[in-house]
Amino acid sequence: MAEYRLAVRDWPASEQPREKLQQFGPGSLSNAELIAILLRVGSVGEDVVSLSQRLLVQYGGLAGLHQAIFATLAAEHGMGQAKTSALKAALELGRRLLLDPGQERMRISSPDDVAQLLMMEMHNLEQECLRTVLLNTKNMVLAAPTIYQGSVNSTSFRVGELFREAVRHNATALILVHNHPSGDPTPSPEDVQVTRTLVEAGKMMDIEVLDHLVIGRGKYVSLKERRLGF
Repeated sequence: MAEYRLAVRDWPASEQPREKLQQFGPGSLSNAELIAILLRVGSVGEDVVSLSQRLLVQYGGLAGLHQAIFATLAAEHGMGQAKTSALKAALELGRRLLLDPGQERMRISSPDDVAQLLMMEMHNLEQECLRTVLLNTKNMVLAAPTIYQGSVNSTSFRVGELFREAVRHNATALILVHNHPSGDPTPSPEDVQVTRTLVEAGKMMDIEVLDHLVIGRGKYVSLKERRLGF
């Protein structure tokens, strides 16, 4: 006998995502329930919450959905272009909120804070990408510009290119962040050498290089914590 599934609209009102959000606020909902509100409906044999949960598992959470190729996600059973557009737009809005200059700036107090800021968009990149998190005197984020895409080594970019953005934003300190497409965040000898070079350059520019994070797939390494290059 085929399994019978109730549509979400037939669930008890207290269990329906929209009603839960209205009554208890968005913080009371799971990621799957929040996505279900965006997608609105599921498909035959799969309610919208089950669809949302399947996507989260299949793509490795919100970060994986953010990085997923549009066409691949749209081709998933129960999705399509309209649902994928809604989901991609919501995830991008969440990312932009972290860097919105109109909001209270995020204060960096640990490597975890930096990872929270950039992990979602960097851990699945197919190329190495070097970014800087620019900070003011209170360690609040001013910007997080991309400096270089490609292999990160001492010949990939000019030191001046990295510090130009820091000077433009009147930053007093910065944190280097780059990803390893292999998924393994173990720092290479080149990573350590680049860090050492930029720490010394920062001293000359009076812009402190506080840390260098290497992001892998769902994890990261802080070179400062490992005393590599510092």
